[in-house]
Amino acid sequence: MSTSHPHHQHDGSGPTAAPSARRRIPLRTPCAEPHHCPTPVRMRVLGHVPLFAGLSTSELEAIDARMVSLAWPAGGQMFTAGAPADHLYVLASGRVKVSQPTDGGREIVVDLLTPGDLFGTLTTLGDPTYPETAEALTTTCALRIDPTAFRAVLTEHPTVALRVLDDVAARLARARSDLGRHSTDTVAQRVAATLLRLADKLGQERADDGGTLLQIPLSRADLAGMTGSTPESVSRVMSQLRKDQVIDSGRRWTAVLDRDRLADVAAGSSER
Repeated sequence: MSTSHPHHQHDGSGPTAAPSARRRIPLRTPCAEPHHCPTPVRMRVLGHVPLFAGLSTSELEAIDARMVSLAWPAGGQMFTAGAPADHLYVLASGRVKVSQPTDGGREIVVDLLTPGDLFGTLTTLGDPTYPETAEALTTTCALRIDPTAFRAVLTEHPTVALRVLDDVAARLARARSDLGRHSTDTVAQRVAATLLRLADKLGQERADDGGTLLQIPLSRADLAGMTGSTPESVSRVMSQLRKDQVIDSGRRWTAVLDRDRLADVAAGSSER
């Protein structure tokens, strides 16, 4: 990021490292470092946020001027469930997992984020506290905006304000739809649909067999949380999918070997 943007500040999590230390521990520096989050990267990710679709470069620059660029190390928590909901984030680089606490004290993954994703929430959007925890899976940079700055953006851009209202309405509708789908779709359908979504979002093509590799740790409990199921049911489905050579998996990776057959399972048209 260019140092000519003084509004991108250190988040106060610790002192700025000396140049030699920065090379050894780059994760503890803010995104204000020139090589971390340059202006073209910020403009590109802001341009991919649906709320800001159609805005001009100058309008995106004005929004960017209200945001703070910060970086987290792998494993760093960006916010935690139950904390006051006081920031929205746009992921600029890296990957982030979003998880929810369970009654048993565990954390189950409910989503995985990639650059351009908008996450977090604000009390003004109906969430007094964060319902989820966001944790960096890799070295991560995000643009963060506070309630006052976001309110100013909405005032200056009525189209963005209308999209926010549409987004809140869509979230409510999606929550109702998810409840209905979880009561009608089988566990196999939900697991297959989730794997397809993750493959589209995070997958990398494998050169040896043309499959799609998800190189992320994804436990049965995580998949259960993402599909509204139980770890035992998910384990049975995954075992069957491996047996049918639709997928393969290891300790920290999953591969989709036959996308068409996985799509059939998701659609409920599989003969298995």
